Amino acid sequence: MYRFNCENLDPRQIAYSGQTFRWKETSDGGFIIPAFGREVTLRRVKDSFELSCDEKEWDEIWYSYFDMDTDYKKIGRIIKASGDEYLKKAYSFGQGIRILRQDPWEMIICFMISQNNNIPRIRGSVEKICSRCTKNGAFPSAGEIDPDIFDDATLGLGYRAPYLKEMVIYCQNNPGLTDELKAMDSDEAMKYLMSFKGIGTKVASCILLFGLHRVDAFPIDTHIKKILAAHYPDGFDRSFCEGFSGIVQQYMFYYDLTDRG
Repeated sequence: MYRFNCENLDPRQIAYSGQTFRWKETSDGGFIIPAFGREVTLRRVKDSFELSCDEKEWDEIWYSYFDMDTDYKKIGRIIKASGDEYLKKAYSFGQGIRILRQDPWEMIICFMISQNNNIPRIRGSVEKICSRCTKNGAFPSAGEIDPDIFDDATLGLGYRAPYLKEMVIYCQNNPGLTDELKAMDSDEAMKYLMSFKGIGTKVASCILLFGLHRVDAFPIDTHIKKILAAHYPDGFDRSFCEGFSGIVQQYMFYYDLTDRG
């Protein structure tokens, strides 16, 4: 077990913030976290956290995964100094959210599934894909997915199924897709992602934010549209949060998602 301290980390807030669909809560309040072909358990132990890995694995995988290099306290200070009362409430409510550094391929598939969908259904579809394509339930690579699986209506994918099938076939023939995206700037990556059927502006922005860790991406879905209309009718000036507006978006999204906004 590896124990670490982190002030701006709340596993429950992260798990239910809409950025990850495979964390599972345990009976003792911990979370099982599957990522990068591994599975660890995260638990809060008094004022610290305990992760079921050793120090070497923490240094190589999970330190980056939990975005430990980003100063979320500094972001909080900037938000508090902004004078934006709504945003200050949103930050106060969800200040344990961090933008995880997740596998880009997994995020492409998950957020293609997320279009016009709800979180429980997304989780169900993703779980079925994992259980059918890999023996240990890990998220499958493109090569591990039989494209014909998307013809199965029990996956609950609806109109998204043919788009997902095309994406898998494309990535089987072009295995360097995620590396290409990583090498692009945000505008280039956005344009490239939107060239695929089934990926619009919102989905592409989510892939940028949660899969490529471009924290300047600002996905706009129904929750964010509602927030902007209600609290920023003259427009939301993002100049104060330039370079981390995607983190601000997550505070807003989580606050509204939990009906506190």
